[in-house]
Amino acid sequence: MNEKEIRKYAGLMKELDLTGLEITNDETKVRLERGSELVSVLPSAGTAGDPAACDTGKMQKKEGADAAASEGKTITSPLVGIFYAAAEENGKPFVAVGDHVKKGQTLCIVEAMKLLNEVTAEEDGVIKQICASNGQLVEYGTALFVME
Repeated sequence: MNEKEIRKYAGLMKELDLTGLEITNDETKVRLERGSELVSVLPSAGTAGDPAACDTGKMQKKEGADAAASEGKTITSPLVGIFYAAAEENGKPFVAVGDHVKKGQTLCIVEAMKLLNEVTAEEDGVIKQICASNGQLVEYGTALFVME
């Protein structure tokens, strides 16, 4: 089962307000579940800094971003969607930890309803942490990056 099919079923779950769905075909069995409480997805090794510095085990909402902001400026998601670190699958990420970024530079893409929304730097700085992992569902106010 490919990502496109999984996304189709996830959309169906949302449309029908289902909390769980299990799909079985020849060799694949996929179980999709959603609940009222969001669970964080740990970033893959080498792409992000210490996830504990970005949040405390749950997706960080805007009002909770102050903890990470004490160590730098937190860049949060402007909308609900899927976080993408690169313009294409297996492509080079827009930014990495330690990169110097300029105001207006693209940091990531958040896909919402088939629209790709670029998240850009509001000021010059250095990427200190990447708080989201590629393909992760993020909601409005979720911490994406910490800059200094």
